[in-house]
Parts: sequence; structure tokens; C-alpha cells
Amino acid sequence: MSSSGTRFFTWFRLVPLLAVAFMGTISAVYSYAPALLFTAIYPLRYEDHIVASAADHAVDPYLVAAVIETESGWDPQARSSQGARGLMQLMPETARDMVVKGIVDGSRYSADNLEDPATNIEFGCAYLSYLIRYFNGATDRAIAAYNAGMGNVNDWAQEDTVLHNAITFPETQAYLIRVNNAHDRYQQIYPEAFL
Repeated sequence: MSSSGTRFFTWFRLVPLLAVAFMGTISAVYSYAPALLFTAIYPLRYEDHIVASAADHAVDPYLVAAVIETESGWDPQARSSQGARGLMQLMPETARDMVVKGIVDGSRYSADNLEDPATNIEFGCAYLSYLIRYFNGATDRAIAAYNAGMGNVNDWAQEDTVLHNAITFPETQAYLIRVNNAHDRYQQIYPEAFL
């Protein structure tokens, strides 16, 4: 056999190996790129604070992470035009109310220090827990109330058995969807974060 014939068969054998290597690379990128992309879109910080406060107030830590992502995008200095502050965008009056109700230890956590991540997460978990209990475990109602207030959710709940259909504020409808989507993503991306 001539040397040109040998080269042909050498390349002929190499083509399937290159194809397998190419497909393997694509598979690896397909498998890991979404996870890397989602961890950039859904970061997770302050896990120790979330775990401690969520456990103290019997709240799903993934829900806490979803609320933080939706409310402030993990910015502890975030402030709304209405005066909500910190990671979980709490109103100082709401934080003070958690102390008055005896849900948060006011000697340990100050409602005036809502830019502190540990303090904000403590008050936010307390408030979420309070809302979930108030709505008898109906998490969607608690999430909507976190955004629009308990009175509005009570009114909507009387209008329709499916809360999303009754919500009259487009912002709250979008908020409920965003928090639920973030909750699902955090569970998928960080399955062992809060064990």
C-alpha cells in the first residue's frame, strides 16, 4: 500500500475519535454551562444567617433565599422608594412590630439596623413565618402579602379560590411568580445548601 493510502486510513480512523471528542465537549458544556449560568443569576450568600433564622422561625430557607433574590438581588444596602430596607426589603415599622409581638428578640436585633444581613434576615424570616401562620400555611398568600399587605390578600382570597386570578396588582402577580420561580431554582441549583 502506498504512503498516501496509509495517510487516508490514519485520518479515517481519527475522524470518529474527533467526532466523539467534539460530542463529549458539547455534552460537558451543555451539562455544566446552565449550572454556571444559573448560579450567576441566582447567587446564594449569607447561608449561615439564613439557616439559623429559618430554623428559628420554621421557614423554608429556600423561600428565604427566593425572597432575598426577588426583593434586593442580595444587596444588603438596598432601599425602596417607600422606605423598605436591606436584603429582604423590610419596613422599619414591620420589624418593630415583630419585636412588639415577641417574635424577634429586640435586645438582640434592632429594627434600626436593617442593613445588617443577620438582622434583616432574622426580621424577614420572622415576618414570613408570621404571614405563613396567619394564612394557615398558604405560602402563596404569605408571599403575596409580603409584597402587597395582608388586607389586600384577605380581600383577594374572598374573590377567587385561585389567588393568582384574584390579585388586582400586576406587580404582586409578577412578584408571586418571581418568588416561586426563584424558590424552584434555588432548590435545583443548591440542593444541599441548607442540609
